[in-house]
Amino acid sequence: MQDFRYQRVNSIEDAIHALQQQPAAKFIGGGTNLLDLMKGDVEKPDYLIDITRLPLAQIRVDDNGLLIGALMRNSDVANHAHVRKHYPLLAQALVAGASPQLRNMATAGGNLLQRTRCGYFYDTAYAQCNKRLPGSGCAARAGIAHNHAIFGASEHCIAINPSDMSVALVALDASVRVQGPQGQRVIPLADFFRLPGETPHIDTNLQRDELIVAVELPPARYAQHSHYLKIRERSSYAFALVSVAAALDISGDKINDARIALGGVAHKPWRLNALEDALRGNTLSVLNDDALIALAVRDAQPSPQNAYKISLVRTATRRALAIAGAVT
Repeated sequence: MQDFRYQRVNSIEDAIHALQQQPAAKFIGGGTNLLDLMKGDVEKPDYLIDITRLPLAQIRVDDNGLLIGALMRNSDVANHAHVRKHYPLLAQALVAGASPQLRNMATAGGNLLQRTRCGYFYDTAYAQCNKRLPGSGCAARAGIAHNHAIFGASEHCIAINPSDMSVALVALDASVRVQGPQGQRVIPLADFFRLPGETPHIDTNLQRDELIVAVELPPARYAQHSHYLKIRERSSYAFALVSVAAALDISGDKINDARIALGGVAHKPWRLNALEDALRGNTLSVLNDDALIALAVRDAQPSPQNAYKISLVRTATRRALAIAGAVT
């Protein structure tokens, strides 16, 4: 880890001003991802701006839905009574992520900004990593790639987004409120994350001088029929091979609306729009339709090493929808 300077700020305005004054600075909250990257010399900020004293650790409930401050700890969000009752999909996803110790430190804003867990990105002995060294190549393409993307990858990067929380948030149509020198703006979470394209080192559409201040969710519609299913190589403290956030709005036997997102399969949480469209207006019996469930992998482009994710996505999607819809 290289030497760095440190500043603690007490207001959002001071935080943004400090970032403008220090081009190589990084904000630090819980530090559960950034510090690991710094210790491995993957991230090398020469200035850390501590934002833990900012007034961003609150949950607000009103007619517009739910607002989660960026500094809310993951464990506190997961255990919040309103979240557990009205947004159980989010609570389940948070509990599925990392260990209790990490959830006690990690923040909502930091969760959105965590970097990929690709081994080639983390290991600086590999010179080829376009996420770490733009233009150097992608070692994973010719290397070990069984955990990598089957959707939305490019010749420059096949890494995946590691967040569980983000998958549930995308399924629930959440947005991110950010603040910069020009004031605040709201970004739909589906547009917040980027696919790798030719710039895989740019993970999000957050501007260099902006700070995440909150995550916003619309009023709950899926509390009674939602489920987060995570498939991993071991039962705890492991990132998803495939995860599914499934949420249904049901009246009797009819599916009025559906929201489905995948994790562990792309550079961003992957929304299954075609499958959602096919479910709307149908009865719950279609959840047993193989042809319909196959829409979940319609656009997949796996490599030989991760082709197993095709059947895993189909099976996990069917199971998550069955549990959400209480279909046996």
